Amino acid sequence: MNVLQLIIAIPLFTFMGFGISFILNMILKTTWVPLVLYAGLLAYFFITKGMLLGGDYLMLTMGLLGILSGGWTIRYLRVNGYRMF
Repeated sequence: MNVLQLIIAIPLFTFMGFGISFILNMILKTTWVPLVLYAGLLAYFFITKGMLLGGDYLMLTMGLLGILSGGWTIRYLRVNGYRMF
């Protein structure tokens, strides 16, 4: 993987994970469902692909951090009285 691709992919996976997690949390009204879905997706990748490269692990970790931050954000907003849908 090229270094430029890695530099672009890291924030992209983080923002994409945050956005998808935030939208799913608003629609489904559950906080941690995207995290469970992501864990299932990771298990599928590890079973079908086997070993991944170092850059792949970094991008998947950043996606996980984005999903966690989306869950924490929704939880914070709900505790402070904001209702989503």
